[in-house]
Amino acid sequence: MLVVDQAGVPLRDAVIEIRPPAGNTRRPTFAWRNAMAQKNQAFVPGTLIVPLGAVVAFPNLDNVRHSIYSFSKPGPFKIDLYGQDQTRTQQFKVAGTIALGCNIHDRMQGYIRVTDTPFAARSDLNGLADIEGLGRGTYDVVVWHPASAAQVANGAANWCWNPATAVGSWWRCGQAAANETVGSAGA
Repeated sequence: MLVVDQAGVPLRDAVIEIRPPAGNTRRPTFAWRNAMAQKNQAFVPGTLIVPLGAVVAFPNLDNVRHSIYSFSKPGPFKIDLYGQDQTRTQQFKVAGTIALGCNIHDRMQGYIRVTDTPFAARSDLNGLADIEGLGRGTYDVVVWHPASAAQVANGAANWCWNPATAVGSWWRCGQAAANETVGSAGA
Protein backbone atom coordinates (compact mmCIF):
# COMPACT_ATOMS: atom_id res chain seq x y z
CA MET A 1 0.00 0.00 0.00
CA LEU A 2 1.26 3.48 -0.86
CA VAL A 3 0.54 6.29 1.60
CA VAL A 4 0.87 9.88 0.43
CA ASP A 5 0.13 13.23 2.05
CA GLN A 6 -2.37 15.76 0.67
CA ALA A 7 0.24 17.04 -1.79
CA GLY A 8 0.87 13.53 -3.12
CA VAL A 9 4.28 13.17 -1.43
CA PRO A 10 5.04 9.69 0.00
CA LEU A 11 4.50 9.64 3.76
CA ARG A 12 7.06 7.91 5.99
CA ASP A 13 6.06 6.36 9.35
CA ALA A 14 2.33 6.23 8.62
CA VAL A 15 0.57 3.37 10.39
CA ILE A 16 -1.93 1.42 8.30
CA GLU A 17 -4.39 -0.79 10.16
CA ILE A 18 -6.91 -3.00 8.43
CA ARG A 19 -9.79 -4.38 10.47
CA PRO A 20 -9.84 -8.19 10.27
CA PRO A 21 -12.53 -9.83 8.18
CA ALA A 22 -15.47 -11.38 10.07
CA GLY A 23 -14.53 -14.70 11.60
CA ASN A 24 -10.79 -14.00 11.56
CA THR A 25 -9.26 -15.21 14.82
CA ARG A 26 -5.62 -14.53 13.97
CA ARG A 27 -3.93 -12.78 16.90
CA PRO A 28 -1.77 -9.74 16.21
CA THR A 29 1.91 -10.62 16.07
CA PHE A 30 4.57 -8.79 14.14
CA ALA A 31 8.01 -9.69 12.78
CA TRP A 32 9.77 -6.81 14.52
CA ARG A 33 10.79 -6.64 18.17
CA ASN A 34 8.55 -4.83 20.67
CA ALA A 35 11.28 -2.34 21.53
CA MET A 36 11.65 1.45 21.48
CA ALA A 37 15.33 2.26 21.98
CA GLN A 38 16.89 5.55 22.90
CA LYS A 39 19.86 6.19 20.62
CA ASN A 40 21.55 9.53 19.88
CA GLN A 41 18.92 11.13 22.12
CA ALA A 42 16.10 9.99 19.85
CA PHE A 43 13.50 7.22 19.96
CA VAL A 44 14.31 4.42 17.52
CA PRO A 45 12.16 3.63 15.66
CA GLY A 46 10.26 6.91 15.78
CA THR A 47 6.98 5.01 15.40
CA LEU A 48 6.46 1.45 16.65
CA ILE A 49 3.44 -0.81 16.12
CA VAL A 50 2.74 -3.38 18.84
CA PRO A 51 -0.11 -5.81 19.49
CA LEU A 52 -2.61 -5.17 22.27
CA GLY A 53 -1.19 -6.41 25.58
CA ALA A 54 2.44 -6.20 24.42
CA VAL A 55 5.28 -5.57 26.81
CA VAL A 56 7.58 -3.02 25.17
CA ALA A 57 11.29 -2.82 26.02
CA PHE A 58 12.93 0.60 26.30
CA PRO A 59 16.70 -0.05 25.97
CA ASN A 60 18.95 2.95 26.61
CA LEU A 61 21.75 2.88 24.03
CA ASP A 62 22.93 6.41 24.91
CA ASN A 63 25.69 7.39 27.29
CA VAL A 64 23.22 9.66 29.12
CA ARG A 65 20.29 8.78 31.35
CA HIS A 66 16.67 8.93 30.22
CA SER A 67 13.28 9.09 31.97
CA ILE A 68 10.55 7.99 29.56
CA TYR A 69 6.89 8.97 30.02
CA SER A 70 3.53 9.28 28.33
CA PHE A 71 0.39 11.18 29.27
CA SER A 72 -1.61 9.50 26.48
CA LYS A 73 -5.04 8.24 27.54
CA PRO A 74 -4.56 4.64 26.27
CA GLY A 75 -1.43 4.13 28.38
CA PRO A 76 -0.04 6.80 30.67
CA PHE A 77 3.19 5.78 32.41
CA LYS A 78 6.50 7.05 33.77
CA ILE A 79 9.85 5.27 33.85
CA ASP A 80 12.33 6.83 36.28
CA LEU A 81 15.90 7.69 35.25
CA TYR A 82 18.00 4.82 33.93
CA GLY A 83 21.40 4.70 32.30
CA GLN A 84 23.37 3.36 29.39
CA ASP A 85 22.88 -0.32 28.52
CA GLN A 86 19.92 -0.58 30.90
CA THR A 87 16.41 -1.56 29.77
CA ARG A 88 13.00 -0.91 31.27
CA THR A 89 9.67 -2.34 30.13
CA GLN A 90 6.05 -1.24 29.99
CA GLN A 91 2.90 -3.18 29.09
CA PHE A 92 0.17 -1.61 26.94
CA LYS A 93 -3.32 -3.01 27.56
CA VAL A 94 -5.47 -0.52 25.59
CA ALA A 95 -5.43 0.03 21.83
CA GLY A 96 -4.53 3.51 20.62
CA THR A 97 -1.63 5.91 20.18
CA ILE A 98 0.96 6.42 22.91
CA ALA A 99 2.97 9.64 22.51
CA LEU A 100 6.36 9.33 24.22
CA GLY A 101 8.66 11.90 25.74
CA CYS A 102 11.76 12.08 27.90
CA ASN A 103 11.73 14.17 31.09
CA ILE A 104 15.42 15.00 30.58
CA HIS A 105 15.51 15.65 26.81
CA ASP A 106 12.43 17.62 25.76
CA ARG A 107 13.13 17.32 22.03
CA MET A 108 12.76 13.52 22.13
CA GLN A 109 9.42 12.39 20.71
CA GLY A 110 8.25 8.95 19.72
CA TYR A 111 5.02 7.06 19.17
CA ILE A 112 3.73 3.59 19.89
CA ARG A 113 0.61 2.48 18.07
CA VAL A 114 -1.08 -0.31 20.04
CA THR A 115 -3.37 -2.31 17.76
CA ASP A 116 -5.81 -5.18 18.03
CA THR A 117 -5.54 -6.19 14.37
CA PRO A 118 -2.94 -8.55 12.88
CA PHE A 119 -3.09 -6.52 9.66
CA ALA A 120 -0.93 -3.50 10.39
CA ALA A 121 2.25 -1.98 9.00
CA ARG A 122 4.34 1.19 9.05
CA SER A 123 5.18 2.94 5.80
CA ASP A 124 8.81 3.16 4.77
CA LEU A 125 10.82 6.09 3.39
CA ASN A 126 8.94 5.77 0.07
CA GLY A 127 5.50 5.68 1.72
CA LEU A 128 5.14 1.94 1.05
CA ALA A 129 3.80 -0.62 3.51
CA ASP A 130 3.25 -4.32 3.01
CA ILE A 131 0.35 -6.07 4.72
CA GLU A 132 0.12 -9.78 4.04
CA GLY A 133 -2.60 -12.35 4.53
CA LEU A 134 -5.61 -10.56 3.06
CA GLY A 135 -7.83 -12.12 0.44
CA ARG A 136 -9.91 -10.24 -2.11
CA GLY A 137 -12.61 -8.26 -0.33
CA THR A 138 -13.82 -5.06 1.32
CA TYR A 139 -11.96 -3.79 4.36
CA ASP A 140 -12.08 -0.93 6.85
CA VAL A 141 -8.72 0.81 6.65
CA VAL A 142 -7.36 3.30 9.19
CA VAL A 143 -4.26 5.38 8.47
CA TRP A 144 -2.53 7.25 11.29
CA HIS A 145 0.54 9.50 11.14
CA PRO A 146 2.44 11.32 13.92
CA ALA A 147 2.24 14.66 12.12
CA SER A 148 -1.54 14.61 12.12
CA ALA A 149 -3.84 14.59 15.13
CA ALA A 150 -6.57 13.51 12.74
CA GLN A 151 -6.30 10.50 10.49
CA VAL A 152 -4.57 10.99 7.17
CA ALA A 153 -6.33 11.35 3.79
CA ASN A 154 -9.47 9.23 3.83
CA GLY A 155 -8.19 7.64 7.04
CA ALA A 156 -11.16 5.48 7.99
CA ALA A 157 -12.98 4.17 4.97
CA ASN A 158 -14.04 1.05 3.13
CA TRP A 159 -11.38 -0.01 0.65
CA CYS A 160 -11.39 -2.98 -1.72
CA TRP A 161 -8.35 -5.22 -2.14
CA ASN A 162 -7.51 -7.48 -5.06
CA PRO A 163 -4.37 -9.53 -4.48
CA ALA A 164 -4.81 -11.28 -7.85
CA THR A 165 -3.12 -8.46 -9.78
CA ALA A 166 0.66 -8.51 -10.24
CA VAL A 167 1.31 -6.38 -7.12
CA GLY A 168 -2.18 -6.22 -5.66
CA SER A 169 -4.28 -3.07 -5.73
CA TRP A 170 -6.50 -1.01 -3.42
CA TRP A 171 -9.40 1.23 -4.42
CA ARG A 172 -12.43 2.89 -2.82
CA CYS A 173 -15.25 0.35 -2.82
CA GLY A 174 -18.11 1.32 -5.10
CA GLN A 175 -15.73 3.26 -7.36
CA ALA A 176 -14.07 2.14 -10.56
CA ALA A 177 -10.87 0.33 -9.60
CA ALA A 178 -8.84 2.00 -12.36
CA ASN A 179 -9.73 5.49 -11.14
CA GLU A 180 -9.33 5.00 -7.42
CA THR A 181 -6.17 2.95 -6.90
CA VAL A 182 -4.55 4.26 -3.70
CA GLY A 183 -1.52 2.06 -3.50
CA SER A 184 -0.09 -1.37 -3.86
CA ALA A 185 1.38 -4.11 -1.76
CA GLY A 186 3.15 -7.35 -2.49
CA ALA A 187 0.75 -10.23 -3.07
